[in-house]
Amino acid sequence: MPGRRHPALAMLAVGLTAAFLALPGTARPLLGALGVAGRDPVPVERLLHLALSHSIIAVLALIPAACCGIGLGILVTRRSGRSLKPLADGLVAASQAVPPVVVVALAFPILGFGAAPTALALAIYCVMPVLRATVAALETTGPDVAEAARAMGMTPGQVLYEVEIALAWPVVMEAVRVALILAIATAAVGALAGADTLGTPIIIGLQNQNEVAIFQGAAATGALAFLADALLIVLSRPRTRASSAALVTGATPAAE
Repeated sequence: MPGRRHPALAMLAVGLTAAFLALPGTARPLLGALGVAGRDPVPVERLLHLALSHSIIAVLALIPAACCGIGLGILVTRRSGRSLKPLADGLVAASQAVPPVVVVALAFPILGFGAAPTALALAIYCVMPVLRATVAALETTGPDVAEAARAMGMTPGQVLYEVEIALAWPVVMEAVRVALILAIATAAVGALAGADTLGTPIIIGLQNQNEVAIFQGAAATGALAFLADALLIVLSRPRTRASSAALVTGATPAAE
């Protein structure tokens, strides 16, 4: 438990520090002390609104990306779907190579401006880390473990969920965390598509040469990423503990 608690606390501390730096009462004096002329900081209410919108877009992208990545990972590691592995890997690698801003531009004619094309671009961009981690984790599960589970009377579905996914879950959750950070960091480009994100102050600051707004947008984006990472670490702990308990319980009869 301490090993899981400390990363969450560290992420929380960094996130709160970045959030403090993003406050107008902090950002303007700080940049002034560094010799940067302060101009019209973004109000706290506006930052909170943008942070909420930014978070919604990132979550709307992460959920389908995680489901698709995990689902494809399970499919291509089954005997009936192994022939699809090169195709799936090639497709997600190609999706990672295409910049999200290009996907946003291509989605304009269908989805228009705003959050929808941004969420689509982020979902496509975040599938690869989840897929590859799921495949790697499931393939490292020894066949003797699955065979022992079947010998204990488990159905194929039980072997998959209670043994293979239980063993792979910590690795998969690490990949989901990476995908979440990617989604939050990249969602800032949604401001170019008219979406309300924490990239909006950065774009407006660049247009108006307002360094304070740029700094606030960047610090707030970093704060959101670290705080979300800390939350996901905490949320993943119950499943990790449950998986460990299930594995210990399942291993006992086999050992006997």
